[in-house]
Amino acid sequence: MSESEVTPQMPPPAPTMGLRPVIDVQGLVQSFKGRRALDRVTFQVAPQSLHGFVGPNGAGKTTTLRIICTLLRPQFGTVRVFGHDVVFDTRAVRRKIGFMPDHFSTYRQMTVFEYLDFFAAAYGLSLVERTRVIDDVLSLTDMGGRREDLIGGLSRGMQQRVSLARVLVNDPEVLLLDEPASGLDPRARIELMEILKALKAMGKTIFISSHILSELAELCDSVTIIDRGKIKYSGSMHDLLAHTGEHPTYRIAFGTGVDGMQPRLEQMPGVLKVEPVEGRPEYRLTFDDAVTNTNALLRQLVEWDVPVTGFTADRRHLNEAFMDLTERGVK
Repeated sequence: MSESEVTPQMPPPAPTMGLRPVIDVQGLVQSFKGRRALDRVTFQVAPQSLHGFVGPNGAGKTTTLRIICTLLRPQFGTVRVFGHDVVFDTRAVRRKIGFMPDHFSTYRQMTVFEYLDFFAAAYGLSLVERTRVIDDVLSLTDMGGRREDLIGGLSRGMQQRVSLARVLVNDPEVLLLDEPASGLDPRARIELMEILKALKAMGKTIFISSHILSELAELCDSVTIIDRGKIKYSGSMHDLLAHTGEHPTYRIAFGTGVDGMQPRLEQMPGVLKVEPVEGRPEYRLTFDDAVTNTNALLRQLVEWDVPVTGFTADRRHLNEAFMDLTERGVK
């Protein structure tokens, strides 16, 4: 069935009770050349959240984003942004969103300022408004010193910052970012994530796609996992591990004096297993499901006068959860 052969049905009324989601996707179906790219995709994104959209390459992430951004007409199902249907109220949706694709467009011979000024003018901003807005977005993305640089001469990480600055010139309420960290070196990736945290703190809703769950683990408060066009999980990041039925796992790093720590950690209440991390003064601790508060462990370490330098959720465990969901699905 081709896209032109499908006429979307008029959507039912948007919900009026409770907190309305920023993005509301219901029963989305999309096929290309007989292959179903999206199969009854349903999920919601809460206001002012940083929501991860995660799945392997080819899972349907970009197709979903293009529909939300009104760049692709859905064959079946409904998508609303702030209550506006993407098919029947396209202009209202576009006024609310800012879309950053997974590749930089061909404006390589423009300077950073010329590029941002071009898009600000396209949004109808006056000369005075454009100057103020461009200064603001360059400051936010830490690109103020590069305003006269040619885009073609910038690194991949710098180009991603310029692309993000372009998304912000019309002050959208929701940002839709397609693989924004793809191809970035570790430093550029961390710096980009810090900018996104700042934007969330400003009240923006951020919907970010990635094929790596651990990349978003410390950034997102909620996540939707998609595989082969089907939603495997959608909910809070905190509930994800409980959803997979796995034991919570953390990594704890020490400064010095870690000799003999393993047997002491193994005796702590709720600790099921302690594994040393090879070559580092670190341990991987697996906790009983009933233990949700790790403060007792940290208090004990303080009493032991042990120099703790890090305590984080184990990314390896998140990757295992992701592989379980995308290979075998939720039972």
